[in-house]
Amino acid sequence: MRIRLVAAALGAALVAAGCGAGSDEDGPVTIRFSWWGNDERARITNQAVDAFEAANPGITVETESIDFTSYFDRLATSVAGNDEPDVITMGGAYPREYADRGVLLDLAQVSGHLDLSALDEHAMAGGNFEGTQYAVPTGVNTYGVVVNPAIFEAAGVPLPDDNTWSWEDFARIATEISARGPEGTFGVEDPTSPDVLDLYANQLTGEGLYTAEGTIALQPAIAQRWWELTTGLMTSGATPPASITAELAGQPAPEQTLIGQGRAAMRFGWSNLLSAYRQASGADLIMLRAPGETTAQGPGMWLQASQLYTISRRSEHPEEAARLIDFLVSDPRAADFIKADRGIPANPEIRAHLEGGLDESRKAEFAFVDRMSGLVDGHFVIGPSGSTETLGIVTRLNDAVLFGQLPPGQAAEQLVAEMNTAVS
Repeated sequence: MRIRLVAAALGAALVAAGCGAGSDEDGPVTIRFSWWGNDERARITNQAVDAFEAANPGITVETESIDFTSYFDRLATSVAGNDEPDVITMGGAYPREYADRGVLLDLAQVSGHLDLSALDEHAMAGGNFEGTQYAVPTGVNTYGVVVNPAIFEAAGVPLPDDNTWSWEDFARIATEISARGPEGTFGVEDPTSPDVLDLYANQLTGEGLYTAEGTIALQPAIAQRWWELTTGLMTSGATPPASITAELAGQPAPEQTLIGQGRAAMRFGWSNLLSAYRQASGADLIMLRAPGETTAQGPGMWLQASQLYTISRRSEHPEEAARLIDFLVSDPRAADFIKADRGIPANPEIRAHLEGGLDESRKAEFAFVDRMSGLVDGHFVIGPSGSTETLGIVTRLNDAVLFGQLPPGQAAEQLVAEMNTAVS
């Protein structure tokens, strides 16, 4: 039986991944596969891997899962010790950063075991750097506003028209919900994150956090304007006090968020987490387009790969690792378990396979992504090496602003300076 490694069992006891021999072998082969997520993701992913092992009796897969907040710290430690898994789940700017460091395999080397021809071109771009494909999208995802209509109704506040609402409308609505909704309920969780800043800056200037050349595009004036908006939200009671926001900083599990606890009417989030937020809250949550999408500069929202699978360049079994990825993204037997947990599948054949059996949560997610695909402009820039530090920088400075330790203007200048230092 395949070994499933949990976080507490990882570390020095693991066997090193090796130094990159790499061909199909006659005898049994063991590979390691890591990802982040909650217990439900672990359950369905392990079921998909069981199906892979049944179809490939000579390959054993050891699976390793951990929460998001610890995942990339653990990955960095394992890479430093030459002990990273064979198949590594990535997201955000991490594929580019690890590719630039020579950690990831050029997938052209295993093209005989990994057919990428059917996958969406736009989703594939998130794992292609300077003409080399290093990563395979698990699915297509978008970022918007997760909404609890029941809290709107309880507060007597109508849902907005998300084709026209502005950030001023957003602030007013959030304030009204906090004032008129159930006790202990907030209009919105504090919205500050690199993703929202990227979206907001794109709306106002046509550029997000980074340029295509790998420099910082964010202007201090835009960050200052953002923090003036969010401190106003907190002062009005639309968002929680700084102490609660600091406690929830980073990317908590859905059940730890205020919207997952039924204590917030809105939260910015990824479409592939809609089902998890629905399950945590027990409410029929929906997704809306972000405020401000009809600015003169155009929309700030985008579609991108929700997560990406990569292979360690040091893997001793790259072909077997490639076969696992191929199975996960293109085989209906894997899709029957994973469904849209990692985003709407990037393989159109798998999307068609799943559509007939979707539950209401997944139908809502598919419909939202389909709708957004006709409204976003496709402009998205992967952050350069060092940009993975942005989350920590934004979180720390956001705490300082909300606790009154830094005024928005000073925090904005410091944000851009620290982001420049991180990528230089």
